[in-house]
Amino acid sequence: MMCGRQFMDEGRLDELVERHRGRQGEVLSTLEAIQDEDGYLSREALEYVSRKTGVPLSRLYSLGTFYSAFSLKPRGRHLVTLCEGTTCHVRGAPRLLSSLLSLLRIAPESMAEGPATTEDREFTLETARCLGCCSLAPVIRVDGDVYGYNTIRKMPGILKRYGREE
Repeated sequence: MMCGRQFMDEGRLDELVERHRGRQGEVLSTLEAIQDEDGYLSREALEYVSRKTGVPLSRLYSLGTFYSAFSLKPRGRHLVTLCEGTTCHVRGAPRLLSSLLSLLRIAPESMAEGPATTEDREFTLETARCLGCCSLAPVIRVDGDVYGYNTIRKMPGILKRYGREE
């Protein structure tokens, strides 16, 4: 994933559009490629793809908001998902969320509209209604790795595995 830029340059966008042109599912494949490289679908990238492909911008936004694999906000290199299902909630998920927000230096209010990303774009923190691991509650998932029976004391060690130093 590219970090430190506002959006992908037009030359690279051209390459991605052309790579998928004429193939079945070309629009979704192009959006996936942009998401993979930039970590999100920027407005500028969507506008450019719309101009190059003739697909209405509203259709691209519709796809970008329908599929959970896409994000219209920058995502970090590592995705941290905290389960807020009933069992996780009862077993301490709210305390874990407070801990993660503090450790990642994310303002609690920044999660009001969904996932929040650290300034350095290393981590994105999101919550989920249920991760399906109730017997391990409370649960977090980092980049697909599931960690169960969590406590506030375990959070720094888990984040350290992904490069976060306190």
